[in-house]
Amino acid sequence: MEKSHENVKAFGWAARDTSGVLSPFNFSRRVTGEKDVQFKVLYCGICHTDLHQIKNDWGITKYPIIPGHEIVGVVTEVEKIGVGYLVGSCRKCDNCANDLENYCPGLIITANGTYSDGAITHGGYSDLMVVNEHFVVHWPENLPMEAAPLLCAGVTTYSPLKYFGLDKPGMHIGVVGLGGLGHMAVKFAKAFGTKVTVISTSAGKKDEAIERLGADSFLVSRDPDQMQAARGSLDGIIDTVSAVHPISPLLNLLKTNGKLVMVGAPEKPLELPVFSLLAGRKLVAGSGTGGLKEMQEMVNFAAKHNITPDVEVVPMDYVNTALERLVKSDVKYRFVLDIGNT
Repeated sequence: MEKSHENVKAFGWAARDTSGVLSPFNFSRRVTGEKDVQFKVLYCGICHTDLHQIKNDWGITKYPIIPGHEIVGVVTEVEKIGVGYLVGSCRKCDNCANDLENYCPGLIITANGTYSDGAITHGGYSDLMVVNEHFVVHWPENLPMEAAPLLCAGVTTYSPLKYFGLDKPGMHIGVVGLGGLGHMAVKFAKAFGTKVTVISTSAGKKDEAIERLGADSFLVSRDPDQMQAARGSLDGIIDTVSAVHPISPLLNLLKTNGKLVMVGAPEKPLELPVFSLLAGRKLVAGSGTGGLKEMQEMVNFAAKHNITPDVEVVPMDYVNTALERLVKSDVKYRFVLDIGNT
């Protein structure tokens, strides 16, 4: 693993204000310490979270911001590694001790985070990274590097399926939304041997859900007859939608003891219909990314079962157009920046 005793000049694309426009940006990566890995970024996915941070939708953005947390690159010609949503944690708390660094109160996120010395983290829309070796995963040889979105969209859906016991063959799982996260939830749920129903507001996504992704059935959430016919049929639901939407109709789809797990991040609070929970001892839960042990487990599982995200690979200088298209949901299902060849 490469070491350096001085700051390394780096190049990336950064947003400087809420306009959402990115432009070339020269900056320095930190000194590479004894426990750090310096590596060349080859591919980086574009996540909807990037869009929120670029436009300061959550009110926490520190400009200039270099986004990107679905990162795959090389330390040497033969050593491929990946970096996801986090690059640091306290390493001392109960969460860290239990391989749940993603829930550490001292979590340091990959882009727009803050190191202990006050320095701002810069993400993968750049030519190189310096990351503590604990926060990198080994990238399997048979997994294409363009599958970088596994490191966010992949683990964000894999983790709740595993943790909430929604990975048992024969179960019936619902997936709300068919975007970057949703299509990964379908692929992992099918690989676990479950029956999968995609739930969407758009009837036009039925063919791609069933024929392209292998879902077993499809529900139009705005069709009351379809939703009524499916009441009480699902063991669990993974809700990937990042826009405000009603959850009462989703709770009605669950069996007794069913679980609705939120992995999308709407900008405003959702209404919680308590009676729908009481009538069936149902659970509404949340889940965010994954710890490093689970991330490695997920990547290995994806490699074993040939699970990759559906991506559109674009050059770095296409990033602003890609972000504009992402706002319109004009991508199936994830943009990946080809940084190494740009």
